[in-house]
Amino acid sequence: MSLRTWPRFVTLEGGEGAGKSTVLAALRGAFEAAGIAAVYTREPGGTPLAEQIRGLMLDTHHEPAFDATELLLAFAARAQHVQATILPALQRGAWVVSDRFTDASYAYQGAGRGGDAGFIAELEARVVGIRPALTLLLDVPVEVGLARMRGRGAADRIESERNEFFERVRQGYRDRAAAEPQRFEVVDAAQPADAVAAQAVARLRALIAATPEQAA
Repeated sequence: MSLRTWPRFVTLEGGEGAGKSTVLAALRGAFEAAGIAAVYTREPGGTPLAEQIRGLMLDTHHEPAFDATELLLAFAARAQHVQATILPALQRGAWVVSDRFTDASYAYQGAGRGGDAGFIAELEARVVGIRPALTLLLDVPVEVGLARMRGRGAADRIESERNEFFERVRQGYRDRAAAEPQRFEVVDAAQPADAVAAQAVARLRALIAATPEQAA
């Protein structure tokens, strides 16, 4: 099964403390300034059921999840997210911005956990079926991202992983970006927040300008 690329679908990716919330706010401002309707969502989550699955994945009080369990939970949440939130919005012509999408599974459950990338690709094709036109990868050194994350409250199950795990995640993301340079915009997220946001907004505006008005 092939993946369909949707011109109005944008995703944000990056490790912990990369600054996705700041960039998301900047993208929202750019859409509003242009008078463009957009849907903003996140993974895991994006629907009531998918948010419950998110809790199962991230709560530190559950029994330890096996790697395969974590991967399948991620795709169960994603399947619900795509069918209930993302596709309906795209099909009616809205733009969609998602804080994480399938690339996160390649990075976290693939590179980070050592999962089979071929199996992840099969799940992507059979369960997801769509991909974004633009992925903004906020790339930041692990030690910088984790320092930013401290003080934000108690860490969830994945945030509690060791630095070595996050190094593998970061490399997994960078490998994805190198393999698909047309889709990825790699942003140096160690820069000041305004510079990061400006680069992300500039790339978004370029995509908007290149997307036909009635594309869906």
